[in-house]
Amino acid sequence: MLMVCVLYTLVEILTRQLGGSLGGVDEISGYVMAITSSWGVSYALTERAHVRIDLVRERLVSKSRALLDAIAIMSLAATALVVAWRGWSVVAKTLSTGARANTPLETPLWIPQLLWWSGWLWFAISAVLLVVYVMQKLFVSDEEAIEEAVGMGGSE
Repeated sequence: MLMVCVLYTLVEILTRQLGGSLGGVDEISGYVMAITSSWGVSYALTERAHVRIDLVRERLVSKSRALLDAIAIMSLAATALVVAWRGWSVVAKTLSTGARANTPLETPLWIPQLLWWSGWLWFAISAVLLVVYVMQKLFVSDEEAIEEAVGMGGSE
């Protein structure tokens, strides 16, 4: 999706140099940015690539680190759930009103919004599943599995 957007932008630049324009590149690139961002947070979650501050965590014993990791993933899941829940109201309103972009493309806004929201929904589902997994591992004191699932990743 990003590469198509880049190619579209390059063609737009070349077309403008020749005195023409395809139009809509800024609108479409905005949609692509929002959609890839919402899906990207899920990918970052599964790759343990989200930014975390390790100042306190590195000084703790494994059981305390596991507890801190559990709190972190629960906080992330709660945030993702709120964004997905509130994001749906944006999509629902657009669907009910049939809103279109106030641009020459007149994009039906439900299309990019639904793709954007589905990324947030997937992030929320992924985070909640990780919470369930971490709680199971916390219950049986499997700190190593928690570290592997939601720990600091490659920064250690």
